[in-house]
Amino acid sequence: MPEPGLEAAERPITTALRVLIVDDEELLAKSIAKRLTRDGHECFIAKSLMSARNLPEGFAPELVLLDLRLPDGSGLELLNDGNRAWRVSPVIVMSAFGELGDAVDAMKQGAADYLKKPLDLDELMMVIDKVMAKQDLQHRLVYSRSREHHTLEDVDFIGRSAAMLRVREQLARLARLATSSQSPAPTALILGETGTGKDLAARLLHLWGPSRERPFVQVDCASLPRELIEAELFGNEKGAYTNAHTARAGLIEAAENGTLFLDEIGELPSELQAKLLHVIERRQVRRLGATVERPVFARFVAGTNRDLPKIVAEGGFRSDLYFRLNVVSVTLPPLRDREEDFLLLAEHYAAQTARRYALPKPSFSDQAIKAMRTYSWPGNVRELKHLVERAVLLSDGRRIDFPDLNLLVAQRQGPDAAALRGLTWGEAERLLLEQALRETNRNVSEAARRLGISRMAMRYRMQRYQLTE
Repeated sequence: MPEPGLEAAERPITTALRVLIVDDEELLAKSIAKRLTRDGHECFIAKSLMSARNLPEGFAPELVLLDLRLPDGSGLELLNDGNRAWRVSPVIVMSAFGELGDAVDAMKQGAADYLKKPLDLDELMMVIDKVMAKQDLQHRLVYSRSREHHTLEDVDFIGRSAAMLRVREQLARLARLATSSQSPAPTALILGETGTGKDLAARLLHLWGPSRERPFVQVDCASLPRELIEAELFGNEKGAYTNAHTARAGLIEAAENGTLFLDEIGELPSELQAKLLHVIERRQVRRLGATVERPVFARFVAGTNRDLPKIVAEGGFRSDLYFRLNVVSVTLPPLRDREEDFLLLAEHYAAQTARRYALPKPSFSDQAIKAMRTYSWPGNVRELKHLVERAVLLSDGRRIDFPDLNLLVAQRQGPDAAALRGLTWGEAERLLLEQALRETNRNVSEAARRLGISRMAMRYRMQRYQLTE
């Protein structure tokens, strides 16, 4: 039974919202409760401050409708009551004509909204819908940030090779640089072949810095549709283009006080490069269709697997944007140069996959380990991860052997085993390159595709073995 002064509303049910109505006007309180109950909410009516502070055991309201004039004091006292059971619930205050000042004070003290008496029940329902929608959005934002923060906590480079220790030291030094409105963090350019972990390096730069609790926004410049990339990056005002029905912030604004990672920056259309340079230089962004600029404060990090100096020389990328991005650069080593890290990475991804699918943790045979050490890994760490995941899922037992890794896929179009017998690794790699170039009539892009490596990696190997024209 409710305590004195606390009455259960008509037909209480346990679905939807639990609503506490704090009002000594019995007729009005019952009218509100009747309307809410009809819509499936559970309501309790408290006629005084004391009754509101002594709710029935187990009743924790998710919404409070609070009158500011009560027999034993002001409803503002409840807003300041840190011990109340509903201190995290949204509160809608109700005030009579002439009490607008109290309503404003209530909003300053945390009330979600207010309504003037006499109440219109339809208006009340609209305000409740608005307040609860905002509450739901806030909960989802908190969850999203918590989940992102948890994900970032597990991010780190795996490896003890000298090359990776050097990269970690560079990133840690960059991340420690102080950031303030007077001295924004320097831009950084992360270089490396496809699959070396440029996105991971950018996340670590964010995680280890002073803005780790702020947003980390990653933009893949190569995957965004060309006709939409400007609106996605810079945002738009209502009516800026066809189907722009509402104003919308762009991804640059979404990274406010955090980090914006522009992956594959070499693919950014030339007509947008000047606009991006303007944003980085002035720390101001102008949405499509806008007449004023908005300040933006974020760390700008770019990544690419392309030879930007060469693209600049060919006129495909603005030199001023390149120099502005390349204030500090970090080059990630290819996996073939990290011999000490092969087994560490393989065991990590094997354990991770086994844990995800409730499988026994496998080990690697000597033949599998030897094959991983001698393979060129054109797809770098990403390729290793995918092949190990596949091997764990498809292997029959607790041991991964050489055939399970399927390492010959990228070499099937090269020389047969007899032609490779007796050759060193360098000689075999040169032979593969020569044959791919011969079969494609020296089409570097097609040869790289056949070998499963990037065009940049192909050029590097051609120079290394003096196979250029």
